Amino acid sequence: MNTRPMPLDDGYELRFESLFQSGRALAFPCDEYGCVMLDALSDQARRNYLFARAVVGRDYASPIVLRRD
Repeated sequence: MNTRPMPLDDGYELRFESLFQSGRALAFPCDEYGCVMLDALSDQARRNYLFARAVVGRDYASPIVLRRD
């Protein structure tokens, strides 16, 4: 079990690109491995994250981890 407290913003984001609308995406703060701390997200962000995961391959591409500037 990982007991290291994970900050909300580790300098990375997990990004789900839309398959149908260029430039549209959902992005969430994560660690370098793409792990999102759900408890740190707002209710709306958590719903969006769970939605994006559920529709990968139908509405959104598989997520990618990007380093934030």
